[in-house]
Amino acid sequence: MKTIYENKVKNIGSMAGTFLEEKMFILFGTEAPQDLKDFCYNIDVVNADGEIQEGQKLYINNEEFNITAVGNLVQRNLTTLGHITLRFDGTTTPELPGTLYLENKDIPSIYLGTKLKIVSE
Repeated sequence: MKTIYENKVKNIGSMAGTFLEEKMFILFGTEAPQDLKDFCYNIDVVNADGEIQEGQKLYINNEEFNITAVGNLVQRNLTTLGHITLRFDGTTTPELPGTLYLENKDIPSIYLGTKLKIVSE
């Protein structure tokens, strides 16, 4: 198993949970614009050690999610802005360029220090 990307939640905007009912949430680096900051889970901007691809796995703490599709801007946005949307609906064809699509499962609780990790097997 190779770790492609690893990070953790540093801050939680007051409205960050707004989209959880729609099976999605937003990550943004600590430099998020003020009008978006309240809607995001903030992370540090870090590089990836490889390309993020369909078929890899995302771990939220120790819970595993299969990556079903990757928007064409996910890699760039995540490593330059820390900004992507994670959508847990099982979509297999990316509809939005900055969205990482994951299997249709319930989203676990996200709190300060929640670990995010993408791995290839």
